[in-house]
Amino acid sequence: MADAASRLKSLLEQLLGVPLPVRIRAWDGSQAGPPGAPVLIVRNRRAVRRLLFKPGELGLARAWVAGDLEIEGDLYTALKLMSGLVWERGEDARTLVQTLRDPEARAAARGLLRLAGPPIPPAPPREEVRRRRHLHTRRSDSRAISHHYDVGNDFYEIVLGPSMVYSCAYWEEDGTLESAQRDKLELVCRKLALTPGQRLLDVGCGWGSMAIHAAREHGVSVVGVTLSQEQAAYARKRIADEGLTDRVEIRVQDYRDVTDGPYDAISSIGMAEHVGAERYLEYARALYALLRPGGRLLNHQIARRPHRDESAYHVDEFIDAYVFPDGELAPLGTTVTQLERAGFEVRDVESIREHYARTLRRWVANLEAGWPRAVRLTSPGRARVWQLYMAASALAFEGSRIGVNQVLAVRTPESGESGLPLRSRTWT
Repeated sequence: MADAASRLKSLLEQLLGVPLPVRIRAWDGSQAGPPGAPVLIVRNRRAVRRLLFKPGELGLARAWVAGDLEIEGDLYTALKLMSGLVWERGEDARTLVQTLRDPEARAAARGLLRLAGPPIPPAPPREEVRRRRHLHTRRSDSRAISHHYDVGNDFYEIVLGPSMVYSCAYWEEDGTLESAQRDKLELVCRKLALTPGQRLLDVGCGWGSMAIHAAREHGVSVVGVTLSQEQAAYARKRIADEGLTDRVEIRVQDYRDVTDGPYDAISSIGMAEHVGAERYLEYARALYALLRPGGRLLNHQIARRPHRDESAYHVDEFIDAYVFPDGELAPLGTTVTQLERAGFEVRDVESIREHYARTLRRWVANLEAGWPRAVRLTSPGRARVWQLYMAASALAFEGSRIGVNQVLAVRTPESGESGLPLRSRTWT
C-alpha cells in the first residue's frame, strides 16, 4: 500500500483536478510532491476529516488553528501557491457538490474518507466564535470588539510594537514601523487641519495613539471612544504618563451614544469595518450630526473589490469565525455614496493599499520574533490565528484583492465654504 503522503497527494489532485503546488509530509513521516516547494505538514488524520467535513477555507483554518496542519518553509509562498486551490476557486460545500458529479472525483472523495479514519466531524477549535443572528446591535458589537481587542494588551505590544497603532502605517522606503505609524497619525491630523483649541472625536480610539498625537502635537482637546475595556485602561495610563489628562478623555462608549457635539473634526481609523452594511448610513449620519458646519471627517477604512452581483458577496468565513466577528468590507464607491447620502461632501480619497501590505508583513515578523511569549500570553491556537490572518491579508493587499482608503469629507455649511485650499494637497 502507498504511504500516507502519496495517497493524500494522489487523492487530492484527483478531487481538485490540478497538481498540488506544495509538498506534503504526512503523519507517518512520508513525503510527496514537488521538491523544493513549501511543505504542508499533515500531522494527523483529523486534519483530513476537518477538510472533508468543512471543505475550503474554514476547514483549512480549523486545521491550522488546531495545529493539525503546519507549513515548513516560507509562509507567504505557501499561501500564495495554495490560494489558487481554495480562496480564488471559492471552494466550499456548494462547489464541492458540483465537483462530485464527476465519477473520478467521487472515487477520490471516498478514498479520502477511508484515509481520514472514523467519520466523525472534529469539534472546532475553542478560538472559533459562532456567528450570531443579530448583527451590529450595541450588545453584539461590544461582544465582537471584545473578542478581537481584549486578547491582552501585552500580546498587542508584541505584534504592534511601541506605537500601539493597529491600522495601516504610512511608509517611506527606509522607515521603521514606529516612524511610519507616526507619519500616518500626522497625515490624519494634517488632513483634518487641526489647530490648538479645537475638539476632536476619535471614533474607535484603540490604545490612544491618535488621541495622544493630536493633543500633544496639535494642541487639540480629544474625546476617544472604544468598546474595549482593556484598550481604554491602557490608553488612560498612557495619557496620564504623557501628562495629557486635561486634554484627552477616553470613554468606553458606542459611537451612537456620543451626544456632546459639536466637534471640529472626527477621525475614524480602522473602525468602520465593524459597522456593517446595514448600519453604515446610520454611522455616517451620526458622525455628520456630531460635526459643526465646516467640520471634517477622516474615514480610514479597508475596502473590497465590488462584485458584479453584490448579492453574491459573503463575509469571509475564517475572518468572521476567528478574527473580526460580524465585520464586513464594502467597496470604496459604496462608502463614498453612503457618506454623501448622510450629507457629507467628499473632498479627497487616497488609496494607501501597498502601505498596508508592508505594515502586515512587519506585524507578522514581530509576532514570529516574539512567538514563545505570544503563545504564553494567549494560546497556541490564538497565535496561529493571528499569524495566518495577517500573512494572508498581506497577500490580499499585495494582490489588490482588498485595499485601504482615507476619505476626507466635510460637513459643508450653507455658505458653501468648505475651508479647503483651492489647489494641491497641502498636507503632503
